[in-house]
Amino acid sequence: MMAEPKKNKGKFLETVESIGVALLIALAIRSFVVEPFKIPSPSMVPTLLIGDQIFVNKFVYGLRIPLTKLRIWEGRDPNRGEVIVFIYPKDESLDFIKRVVGLPGDKIRVDGDKVYVNGELVPKTPLHLVSTFDHSSQVSVEPPVPYKKITFFPDWESYKIVQEKMGEVLHWAQYDTAWFPDTEFVVPLGHYFVMGDNRDHSSDSRDWGFVPRENIKGRAMFIWLSFDWAKPWLDVIRWHRFGRWIY
Repeated sequence: MMAEPKKNKGKFLETVESIGVALLIALAIRSFVVEPFKIPSPSMVPTLLIGDQIFVNKFVYGLRIPLTKLRIWEGRDPNRGEVIVFIYPKDESLDFIKRVVGLPGDKIRVDGDKVYVNGELVPKTPLHLVSTFDHSSQVSVEPPVPYKKITFFPDWESYKIVQEKMGEVLHWAQYDTAWFPDTEFVVPLGHYFVMGDNRDHSSDSRDWGFVPRENIKGRAMFIWLSFDWAKPWLDVIRWHRFGRWIY
């Protein structure tokens, strides 16, 4: 009869140990492999909307020691067209998300809604919105790449939305008023030139400069949750965006 307290104590310690191991594994995964990230601004519309929750692949560009810029393994370098999360060079307490446009050594020229990479104009095709509505939250698009439908967002009718080819990546971008003056940038070695897909409403390399390689945290993978807080609470979750890969 006296052995029962020890047995219960053993079960309690076993439970604590299991929880501790699970927390350590979760922390290691978050620190080195995958990390959640919330989209806080409209700078990546129409690819990413405010309220999208995404997973970021932190392993692909190398293993970083948590809370530092030091890497214990370099991984590969970002490719043109990839969407990356990085430490904002002007305020390292902030994380930004943008698309890679210029690689080290590239010459990037931006003239209004035209983008040139090493003298070649980045090709883009206007999107045609097809009048087949889906639950009043999406509309079909042609050409249907990389997605077949676009999610409505505030004032979407006033934008010019295009399919753009950046490197090997087909993605969407949008323009409002092509205000940016004709300017050329030369990307320094060890740095990257990034832009938001919401071209006329994005604070990016055109404004504050280049992203150092050591500031890059990872590549955006897919949307795992999405909220539209402007909707009634029953409709606040954008179910159709779950699992959408980010191109």
